[in-house]
Amino acid sequence: MSDENATERSSTAPSAGSPDADAANAIPADLAEWVETLRGRFGLASEDVPTGDILALAADAAHGVTRPAAPVSAFVAGLVAGRTGGDPVAVEQVVAVIRALATDWRPSA
Repeated sequence: MSDENATERSSTAPSAGSPDADAANAIPADLAEWVETLRGRFGLASEDVPTGDILALAADAAHGVTRPAAPVSAFVAGLVAGRTGGDPVAVEQVVAVIRALATDWRPSA
């Protein structure tokens, strides 16, 4: 299996609470190594970077809004979480709100 297929599977994670959510949150090895590099460089704990939750948020934004909404939504989640304390609970709450917004979002026109 190619890395591209592994990345595609992880980026199309089902919404939280669905039966396949845990299986879809499998993190490709290259991504796990990249996240570990980022954590080490910036002194972050493992709970500071909820990779599976971030991938699920990106999938919800990409499929519920438009593909470019994925990185923008992840950035906004990080920004808001940082401004509201930055602890793992704040991150979890912000990610949940943005995922719900993306899942329920409908264009105005």
